[in-house]
Amino acid sequence: MQRQPEPEVMDLEAEVKAYAEAGFDEVNQRFVGRLLELTGDRAKCDCIDLGCGPGDIAMRVARARPHWHITAVDASRPMLQCASDAAARSGLSSQIVWQEADAKLLPFDAGSFDVIYSNSLLHHITDATAVWREIKRIAQPGATIFLRDLYRPADEAAARAIVESHARGESDLLREEFYRSLLSAYSAEEIGAQLGAVPLEGLQVEIVNDRHIDVFGRADIYARRS
Repeated sequence: MQRQPEPEVMDLEAEVKAYAEAGFDEVNQRFVGRLLELTGDRAKCDCIDLGCGPGDIAMRVARARPHWHITAVDASRPMLQCASDAAARSGLSSQIVWQEADAKLLPFDAGSFDVIYSNSLLHHITDATAVWREIKRIAQPGATIFLRDLYRPADEAAARAIVESHARGESDLLREEFYRSLLSAYSAEEIGAQLGAVPLEGLQVEIVNDRHIDVFGRADIYARRS
């Protein structure tokens, strides 16, 4: 099945509300658990959350690692406002900086971050190689990188089955968004080609369940900036 791109930015009020209220607790906590496994016991670090959405993962990371400084980026101003409001209610505003920016052209200096993570951003981006180039640029040498995203099923029937299996209790809007996202996702081979084009070495690409794919590792970027 060919990729069917979806809009890159989610800024409609109904979309923001649906994602903020969705039952992603278990999925998000598993993501954070895996991130912390990869980073180990870092006492302090500068990390960036690319495509932070309504901010739940950034806040979970902040609670788990209170000495980390987190920059949370999204291209959707309504999403960031929702995230910022939630962080203020949770007392986490001083630990997280919310930044409106395009992940394909980030407003940060080279080598700014030693942990870079993202959950479910890549499938929104048509020029995904540009995102990987920016990740390479902003990463410190040996930075921990962890992206988890959807991967594209074999066909539309398989995508519908995944939606039914994992989003049965969600709103009609969220279910349809999930379906479109599956059709817009990349295959493992396509992600590997994106990394090779940058090049960004030292990362593993691994399918971890029926819908998620992980890209992770310590990036080999010494003398490879371009």
